[in-house]
Amino acid sequence: MLGCVHSVPALLLLLGVETLLAQQLLPGSCNFELSTCGYTSDPRYAWTRTSRTSRTLRRVLSPVLEHQEWSCVRLVYQLTGNSSLLLHLRPKHHTFDRTLWKAHTASDSWLIASVDLPNTTQPYQILLEGRTEGDPQNSVAIFEIHIVPGFCIECNFEEHHLCGYSNSWNPNVNWYVGGSLASQLDYGPYKNNCHYMYVDSVYAKQFQEVAYLTSPMTTAPMSGCLSFFYLQNQERDNLFSVFTKDALGHYEELWRPEAFVSMGWTHVSVDIKAPHPLEVVYEVAFNSARGGYVAIDDISFSPEFCHNDTEPDFDPSIANCDFEEGLCLYSLEFGVWSRNSVKANIYRTGDHTTGTGYFLQTHIPFLSRSSYMDRLHGPLLPGNTKYCLSFFYLLHGFRRLDHALTVYIYDENNVALEKLWSLTDTTRSVWHKVDLTYMKPMRSKVVFVSLCKTFWDCGSVALDDISVNVGDFSMATRCDFEQDLCGYTQDKEDRADWLRVRAVTPTYYTGPRGDHSTGVGYFVYIEASLMRPGHTARLLSPELRGSSSPLCLLFHFHMYGSGTGILRVLLRRRDQPKDSALWRRSGEQGVGWMRGAVDYHCDYAHQIVFEAIRGPSLRSDIALDDIEFKQGPCEDLAESYSGFSEDFNEIESYH
Repeated sequence: MLGCVHSVPALLLLLGVETLLAQQLLPGSCNFELSTCGYTSDPRYAWTRTSRTSRTLRRVLSPVLEHQEWSCVRLVYQLTGNSSLLLHLRPKHHTFDRTLWKAHTASDSWLIASVDLPNTTQPYQILLEGRTEGDPQNSVAIFEIHIVPGFCIECNFEEHHLCGYSNSWNPNVNWYVGGSLASQLDYGPYKNNCHYMYVDSVYAKQFQEVAYLTSPMTTAPMSGCLSFFYLQNQERDNLFSVFTKDALGHYEELWRPEAFVSMGWTHVSVDIKAPHPLEVVYEVAFNSARGGYVAIDDISFSPEFCHNDTEPDFDPSIANCDFEEGLCLYSLEFGVWSRNSVKANIYRTGDHTTGTGYFLQTHIPFLSRSSYMDRLHGPLLPGNTKYCLSFFYLLHGFRRLDHALTVYIYDENNVALEKLWSLTDTTRSVWHKVDLTYMKPMRSKVVFVSLCKTFWDCGSVALDDISVNVGDFSMATRCDFEQDLCGYTQDKEDRADWLRVRAVTPTYYTGPRGDHSTGVGYFVYIEASLMRPGHTARLLSPELRGSSSPLCLLFHFHMYGSGTGILRVLLRRRDQPKDSALWRRSGEQGVGWMRGAVDYHCDYAHQIVFEAIRGPSLRSDIALDDIEFKQGPCEDLAESYSGFSEDFNEIESYH
């Protein structure tokens, strides 16, 4: 970082800044003033010199780079018309490219993009691909490419493009660049940099005027220590907060100051644990023109956690259990819970997972005691992490429900921290799903409690399919169709639609008798009588963020009836002209709901497509329910399918 020395002439300071910035640039940087810096174009396309010292392009490949630590590519570019620009990473000796970033928004001015390059021991090249869709009115231009060490969310605000940080424009309050090279406004005793970012309330006119300063979106999951300096002098009814925002628009607060006035520049370090790319948002809200000011500077990031008590990344699936093989990592305090398996019929309901497997159930022994309590303890999970807990329960024989089932959060000393959920009223003898979110600063565990006060009021409670994930519930990652389609959309180019219904389907001797979760809820299906043989209906998921780790798609499907057609799962990427096949079933599969599990990998934003193809018979309805995406492999749930080449002859025979 550059310190300001007021006795040095401003011109020398300016030269010093330029020299320092030049020293920070890594190989692969280029402003295209004198040469192409080793960048080469695809021989099928030509470069065109423009009057603004940039170059329009189709496909440009950097020289071989060997940056073993994290680095950041900053692009100054411009798009006109219906054009787009993509940045790919091409590891040496590999035959595939990894897409890291894409832009398709036209602008009359130059734009700045910041793209993280992960640390690697392998040499690689950067591939810049411009797409003009064949229209001579469209163009893609690059003004300069800077590669600097560190992460893209780091910034000392000395460079003219502010490291890709952006201000959300507000007519009254905005983030501005403060300080100067020749002289600076010294708010406090500590100030190393000549420039910083600040927001002032002097122009605030309305209640709750808000200014946002947003970092570039990272291109990889971020876990480590975020540090920055801030200076604050605010009234008590104003707010200063730091948030993270993921690609789906979900916010999570990281930090807010404990006082409204800081004594000079104050250092802050806060841990980030995010299994997905994110933006860091600095938000200041004013309620009056005399609200004060906030300044920030010297933002840095380290992959090491700031605090020793911060837990490293872990797999939350250790708290998952379907009770098929045992109690997993759950334990019984009084031993009253027991694993059971029953054959489902009209009087009894089987387990939730398959209908024929195991589940956990409280058992009421015919003893003389008047009351008892059952506790089921889950494994301890790290603190300072937001968890989403899901489970299914089933009731039978209870006359009073006030203590039939309750979920608590306990600490490692078995002290109850919070009553998270309790049963109020529900339909008996069907499985019901519960989704809960919680977060505690210390290590904690989930405890399921069932209390019987009197022998005559008690019945039995069953539990099954407990799962725990990190983060908030997202309609893009799970859907049971109970409220709506959860953002799933119909493909406009196919011949039919998936229909959301409740109870049985109209066609006799085909389709499920009810949804998978409860038997009385909603699911989606194709009505074969409204389609011709070979017609397709495609259901598109909301756009999902890419992941560097494996992904698992779980869903339940129903394919019963003579002449049932084909159900396929496809992977759709906007940068690919054709969908990729992941999974396929054809013909009648069984009278009940079946579970599909698909392992796949995609590090680019994508959609999952459920495609149903009608068979030769009217009795060929196909249904879907309980779609869920998880991080990590499906493991033993995965269903193998080697025929990804597709049997098109079978598909064409339906037309």
